[in-house]
Amino acid sequence: MARQSEVMYQNPVKSDSIRGNMCLLLKYFVCFLSFLMSAPLLADGLDRFPSLWESFDPQLQDQLDSTLADLELDTAVRSRQLSVALVDITDPEEPRVASANGDEMLYAASLPKIAILLGAFVEIEQGNMVLDQDTRASLTRMIRNSSNADATLMLNRVGKDRLLEILQSDHKLYDPRVNGGLWVGKEYGKSPAYRRDPLHNLSHGATAMQAARFYYLLETGQLLDQELTAEMKEMLGDPGINHKFVKGLAGYPDAKIFRKSGSWSRWHADSALVEADGHKYIVVALAENPEGGQWLASLIKPIHAHMVPARLARASNY
Repeated sequence: MARQSEVMYQNPVKSDSIRGNMCLLLKYFVCFLSFLMSAPLLADGLDRFPSLWESFDPQLQDQLDSTLADLELDTAVRSRQLSVALVDITDPEEPRVASANGDEMLYAASLPKIAILLGAFVEIEQGNMVLDQDTRASLTRMIRNSSNADATLMLNRVGKDRLLEILQSDHKLYDPRVNGGLWVGKEYGKSPAYRRDPLHNLSHGATAMQAARFYYLLETGQLLDQELTAEMKEMLGDPGINHKFVKGLAGYPDAKIFRKSGSWSRWHADSALVEADGHKYIVVALAENPEGGQWLASLIKPIHAHMVPARLARASNY
């Protein structure tokens, strides 16, 4: 009888364990469903490359959630002040995706200059613009140094309506079915907005997932031909502004960063393709908080340590 009582006493413990496992499975299922709702929408060009919305990875999601909680940024996520997308593309044919508010569209300041970069290269590929020395220098300053004057110059070279056509057609980097994406509806200067995005009334906007998708399409050669892809990627390299992700990765000198950031008032954004020790990942974060810039500098460190674990032991002590 004593043995029977002992067994009966243990059953509730097992039941609690089962309930805990069921809750964990439910959490993953809910996250997975959110991806599935938009999954078929943006299946990307070449058959061997899946849609990022079909590439949700429960383990990577759990790691991202833990990182945000450890940094006490989970509250910012719940209040929709922070959105993050993380994509492991070490194997580009099998990307692993995690996100927090990944489809939340926010004001993104200068980050959508990557949309102008894309627009210029599409027009170059189609023979409507020439990648001469002046154009190359202007595009490079726009990306590396975030030159507003060059962004406005290139925007008008591409054409304001033409850029929005490119973003909403071709690869649908702005798509209402996934709550928008990259948008440029205003010159980078004091002039008023000429066309705000139809969903959120933003002049310069982005979602973390669509910005991440830009880098994924670029890296997998789905945006442009091979030569122009290399040209565009080179412009995204060698960042000229040391803040946010670049500042956070200062202790990892072997990490190669291709990025575009943005800041204005309380809005802070960064987006990057990072390569190190044979690993590649994309990370995008958008914040609406005066401390957002520091959030992003802090966030990239544990993300990098997880995505490129071999680097952790050899990181400089900055």
